[in-house]
Amino acid sequence: MSTLPLFPLPQKSPLVGIARLAAEGESLREGHDVEYFTLPAKSLLNRCVSNRNLPFTWTINPYRGCEFACKYCYARYTHEFMEMRDGAEFEQKIYVKQHTAELLRRELRRVKPGEAIALGTATDPYQPAERRYQVTRGILEEFALHRGFELGIVTKSNLIVRDLDLLREVSQNNALSIHITVTTLNVELARILEPRAPRPDLRIDAVRQLSDAGLTVGVSCSPVLPGITDSPADLEAVVRAATTAGARHIFAGSLFLKPCSAAVFLPFLEQHFPQLVENYRQRYQDRSFLPPSYGKQVAQLIARFRQKYGIRGADPRGTMSNAKWPVQAVDEQLALF
Repeated sequence: MSTLPLFPLPQKSPLVGIARLAAEGESLREGHDVEYFTLPAKSLLNRCVSNRNLPFTWTINPYRGCEFACKYCYARYTHEFMEMRDGAEFEQKIYVKQHTAELLRRELRRVKPGEAIALGTATDPYQPAERRYQVTRGILEEFALHRGFELGIVTKSNLIVRDLDLLREVSQNNALSIHITVTTLNVELARILEPRAPRPDLRIDAVRQLSDAGLTVGVSCSPVLPGITDSPADLEAVVRAATTAGARHIFAGSLFLKPCSAAVFLPFLEQHFPQLVENYRQRYQDRSFLPPSYGKQVAQLIARFRQKYGIRGADPRGTMSNAKWPVQAVDEQLALF
């Protein structure tokens, strides 16, 4: 294995911080236009800094970049911290964090009672890299040694059922909630929206297995895409499937489109939904969020279907009471997972 830096550092303006660490990462392997690199991590727990009053204080992302290549992904901007400006590199260059269990063991002392931790807010902790590198599993093994923490996991992958044993261990002494993302049940649509993510029926089956194991699991129907996945029939189908699979909650949030994401998403629309391009350009012109009126319409639809099928709103704190986290606020906040 080569010990040379992947990217030569510029002489006049040396890279610093995470950009330097990424540039010095060693190549692990390649596969169907995806490269994996090591990333020495100085910290694993990241304090969430947001003015949106999110229901978690800390975030953990075992990987940088995500191979699922979801066309709407808001997290592409995170590769810009490593001086990578091409949005496609987010799904083609995956960085595997090192020494995560050791870092977590040390950093958990920073977490105060009542401060929730979210695993998988920017990149999926069960993306294909996890099958080989098992960084997420190592993190769960560390959590299983502790008690009193509040952990939420978000994923699009049925690979999570591999860790049923550990998830049960973690939940015995900690408040654990799992959120499986299902944006549509239409397999063909899911394949073009989320090219390398597991099929939606496989994710629903994962919900069933997690629920049967006694774990607190729900479904995230986020993001909702105007004109693509937001019809009442489509949203009801997801709620019905989630309920049948034993999900304890479901939430939904509308598309959050940062400029770096729009650079990938709008060309995708031109190819697959050309009739929607101008509509999206107008809706997202000079903004990343849709008007509140659209979010309210989606929330009302989901609330109606919740009532019809007898399923709760999201409870990001596992076994803790929804009274502390109003359903509507939680829906909006967790949509950014």
